Amino acid sequence: MKQHETTLILVKPDAVAQGLTGEVLQRLEKNGFKILNCRMLRLTPALLQEHYAHLASLPFFPEIETFMASGPVVAVALSGENAITRVRELLGPTDSTKAPKGTIRGDLGKDKMHNVLHASDSAEAAQAELKRFFGSTDPKV
Repeated sequence: MKQHETTLILVKPDAVAQGLTGEVLQRLEKNGFKILNCRMLRLTPALLQEHYAHLASLPFFPEIETFMASGPVVAVALSGENAITRVRELLGPTDSTKAPKGTIRGDLGKDKMHNVLHASDSAEAAQAELKRFFGSTDPKV
């Protein structure tokens, strides 16, 4: 069933540092997604704790926190038909070494951490993340 959705992606510090933001956004737009809003920011410890609350108690969280704070990220609100599922399909698996060529992570990622993008994994997560990064679940410019 087709439904119009808005989702959040974060272009991670590795992709921003490599100049891949434009390529990533172009791939998403070519697949029919519309950018509703976009902003570059550095993630604070408080924002990282909130965004990764589900991982904060795990032993590898400090590594995630250090990596995600290592440079700016680009937060993007994307809309389109079945956006949450389709964006995640375009990204490929979290571990870039297992992502097929032709997916964003398969073509541009390095490993499980340096995997170019974060994308909301459910409608509930998208709502919370859009509000977290844009102050609204309807983040139009």
